[in-house]
Amino acid sequence: MRHSDYLQRRGQIEAYFDRTAVDAWARLTSDAPVGRVRASVRAGRDRMRSTLLSWLPADLRGRRVLDAGCGTGALAVEAARRGAEVVAIDLSPTLVDLARQRQPSFDSGGRIDFRAGDMLDPALGQFDHVVGMDSLIHYEPGDAVAVLAGLAERTRHSVLFTFAPSNPALQVMKAVGKLFPRGNRSPSIVPVAEQRLQQLIGAHPRLLAWDLQRSERVYSGFYTSQALELVRP
Repeated sequence: MRHSDYLQRRGQIEAYFDRTAVDAWARLTSDAPVGRVRASVRAGRDRMRSTLLSWLPADLRGRRVLDAGCGTGALAVEAARRGAEVVAIDLSPTLVDLARQRQPSFDSGGRIDFRAGDMLDPALGQFDHVVGMDSLIHYEPGDAVAVLAGLAERTRHSVLFTFAPSNPALQVMKAVGKLFPRGNRSPSIVPVAEQRLQQLIGAHPRLLAWDLQRSERVYSGFYTSQALELVRP
């Protein structure tokens, strides 16, 4: 991964989610009524979040979890309800502020430390589990795998993440997105075939100690995403 490329892409993602898309994202991640397209995205994200949470231990007491790209904090809240100490980080300070405002009270012993910043910051420390839900889908496959390697170096048990699986429907949606005015576009999603991604992961020198295990794809209207589980034996 070229650090300059990563920083440029990270800056584009931060600008979009912290400025252009804040209101839409806040509505999408609430229970407010939305149109058919956004309702399908909301349903898909709910299913994907449930999938990732089902791959974590039911009892997370004494475990440290990184929610990498936490958005408005829904996954972080569920992990904390299981007793986890969660560091929930996102590039968008505005979304992080919204997550803090929405944080409910719970008596499980878990807690959430919401932060705005880079999920690769070594100052975040070590974790038992890392979850990156739709936080790598805007990066080129090689860069995404390099990010996974950086996260894995600070993780003891599992890294759960999603990617955009390459398929005709997603390519069509990507093409349609280019019709919108440039200022309103999100950073483009980068689809990748699962076999290609697994090859990149298997060949990365900092991921040789990790095994690929579960894989699950979620389709829901305009939302398509696939989860993969990396486990340290």
